[in-house]
Amino acid sequence: MGNDYTGISDEELIVRLRDGEVGITDFLMNKYKNLVRKKAKSMYILGADGEDLIQEGMIGLFKALRDYDIGRDASFLTFADLCVSRQMYTAVQASRRKKHTPLNSYVSLYSDVTEKGENGGEETELVNVLSSFSDKSPEEAWIDKENLLLLEQTIDKELSGFEKQVLDLYLTGMGYVQIAKVLGRDEKSTDNALQRIKSKLRRAIGR
Repeated sequence: MGNDYTGISDEELIVRLRDGEVGITDFLMNKYKNLVRKKAKSMYILGADGEDLIQEGMIGLFKALRDYDIGRDASFLTFADLCVSRQMYTAVQASRRKKHTPLNSYVSLYSDVTEKGENGGEETELVNVLSSFSDKSPEEAWIDKENLLLLEQTIDKELSGFEKQVLDLYLTGMGYVQIAKVLGRDEKSTDNALQRIKSKLRRAIGR
């Protein structure tokens, strides 16, 4: 039997993998390597090395293949997305604990990132994402260097550890539902944290 599994559902392939069929692991790892690369691109703004993130993402993908439960979990794609994101973010957190760096000492607010939200995404500047926390127009809310320093101080001093984690993932383009899954928290508390973050940053930008 050849190894061309095109047209067969991931879930069926997982069943056959569990039955010991060879070649399926390599096929699925190759199929979703672009998912890992896209995730690495978005997570890169948090200060990790791109190649390290891809390696961690492939580990997360392998764990998804190992742990996927057809009867309990959603589609394999959804489960793999979660496992890859969680593995990468755990690696970023571990790296940051060693460096003891505050959030924005390694996030360039004026660098281009891909804001990949739940309705798709586009190339944007991180500063525009933070400007969106303000009720003002983009022109009125533009963050100059003085306000940027104020914003960094607000993030460092006023946000709790959990809120900083939520902001981290929000800045990679995740919505609160995905953030909750990555952090292992319930959706309500995650959404509440996001609203608190927006309120705090809005006050900083609006001063």
